[in-house]
Amino acid sequence: MKKTNLLCAAAILFFFKTTGFAQDELKAVTNTIAIEEVVVTGTKTSVNRNQVPLTISVITGDKIEKSFESSLLPVLSEQIPGLFVTERGVTGFGVANGAAGQISIRGVGGSPTTEVLVLLNGNPQYMGIMGHPLADAYRSANIERVEIIRGPASMLYGSNAMGGVINIITKEQTSEGASAHANLQYGSFNTLKVATGGGFNKNEFNIYAGLNHDQTDGHREASYFKSTDGYLKTGYKLNQHHTISADLSIVNFRGADPGLDTSDIIKHGDTLDIFRGMGAISLNNRYEKFDGSVRMFYNFGNHDITGFLSNDFNYGLMFYENFKYIKGNTITLGVDYKTYGGKAELTKYMGGTILTDTSINELAGYIMVQQNLFSKLTINAGIRIDNNSVFGTELVPSGGISYNPWSTTTIAASVSKGFRSPTIRELFIQFPFAPAPNPELNAEKSINSELSVQQKLFENKLALEVGVYTIKGSDFIAVGLNEANKKTYLNIGEVHNSGLELAINHKVTNWLSWNANYSYINMENPVVGTPTQKVFAGISYHPNKFDFTTSYQYISDIYNTVGLIESKESYGLLNAQASYRVHKTLKLFIKGENLLNEEYSINAGYTMPGATLMAGFTFNYSMD
Repeated sequence: MKKTNLLCAAAILFFFKTTGFAQDELKAVTNTIAIEEVVVTGTKTSVNRNQVPLTISVITGDKIEKSFESSLLPVLSEQIPGLFVTERGVTGFGVANGAAGQISIRGVGGSPTTEVLVLLNGNPQYMGIMGHPLADAYRSANIERVEIIRGPASMLYGSNAMGGVINIITKEQTSEGASAHANLQYGSFNTLKVATGGGFNKNEFNIYAGLNHDQTDGHREASYFKSTDGYLKTGYKLNQHHTISADLSIVNFRGADPGLDTSDIIKHGDTLDIFRGMGAISLNNRYEKFDGSVRMFYNFGNHDITGFLSNDFNYGLMFYENFKYIKGNTITLGVDYKTYGGKAELTKYMGGTILTDTSINELAGYIMVQQNLFSKLTINAGIRIDNNSVFGTELVPSGGISYNPWSTTTIAASVSKGFRSPTIRELFIQFPFAPAPNPELNAEKSINSELSVQQKLFENKLALEVGVYTIKGSDFIAVGLNEANKKTYLNIGEVHNSGLELAINHKVTNWLSWNANYSYINMENPVVGTPTQKVFAGISYHPNKFDFTTSYQYISDIYNTVGLIESKESYGLLNAQASYRVHKTLKLFIKGENLLNEEYSINAGYTMPGATLMAGFTFNYSMD
């Protein structure tokens, strides 16, 4: 740990020393790197990224599209320090036992992921009964950008945002006219991936829609996966101050769990047939002195997992308004209401027994104040009062400062609280051969403290970021023994994590760029699916009509199992891709993953595929 502290101090000292150079030599230009400066997730209003004390990463749609990856989460796992997503096959994460798609940010996420909140255009995405998102519902096609808060954001977003927030912002047709997009690729293990999208904008109306399909035989017996999803987003400008928008997404995926490859007894696990959907409508206002939104959202799902049948819902109403009547000051007032629940039935072992048919309500109000002083210092503070119909009221404060001594330098510090409500599964559902529910559970809680420095150099073409943090959590829900000496869920877990995160983005020339990130985490209580160290480096070279990209990711000491039997693994993955633009609308490409044929597993007992190859084309058309 002393070595880590020295690294942190050295990195911070380096950034403070470079600010003197930055003041004399740097110029404010528009030729910036591919990290957008304006964000909305950290404050619920469009602000410059350097005025937000939270650690926010932004991945543009262009970077996602150039990855030729059909699933979004693996792209984030590479590009975002401190964020990791588990995998088990060539495509598809699965559900239930043996499933991957677990998201952790700074070692907080849960298994399944109930401690990281996924948003789709600002609307919460998690199952009403199990309380977690489904990784296979988030495809990389038709995404404008993704904003990631690394650290608690419960003051703004409530439960589940204790580890962080992933806000997926989908495409809309902003330019007048029509556009169309298509991507088709085929490769190893009879894997086919198809993504399409298109939009239209005329006068005050716009619409964008997409349809995507993935399928594979898988690299092991009974590891097949098929997924089809659709997406629609539309908007209308009512007048100069008001717009109305709506979006809809649906996904159906089927697959199987091949079972542990280390077992001679369990050959195959669960089969699954999942259908999920989300709809939302919002009315937005924007005036000179205030702006905001009122939106309604509805998530639903039907699931058949080897005889476990369920249908769930998660719906609500969210309202917020930003007031800017005092110079340099923004006050945000908001109210959130949510109802989630559903019905679950088990047919395999208990002959159609109803496991649950219930719902939970949450009502919250919050206020946040942002004050800019002397054009260099921004102070943020807020508090949320969140009431849950089962466990009661939670008070959630948050505060931080960001300081810009020069236009190219940002120093930020914050302290924030996160919390996570117990799920209906943990409160009420008794599965055979599984820990008993506990209706007396309280919310999980955490406190995150962090300090970060961002520095730009060489006319904003080089951006560096370093950050350190500590997380202390209590009342984490874990399996223990109750007074009757039976296994049940209890508020007995604790989290003590600290770490270092680095990120570099450099646009060397118009045809050469590279980026890298590093994260180190010290966990007093190890967590499955979280690596101690993660390193990524990628370089892109695109002369004329060619585009070559190669990247290497090294994962050190990722925990496969913890507890009485503790195991961890380290591995490195080399990926590469090349493309050629045949026409301004058509690009051919080929990509390879795990080119060194590394043998490794992320989920214990699920060996990942060796070298894989995919080839295909992309088509882009725009009519102004």
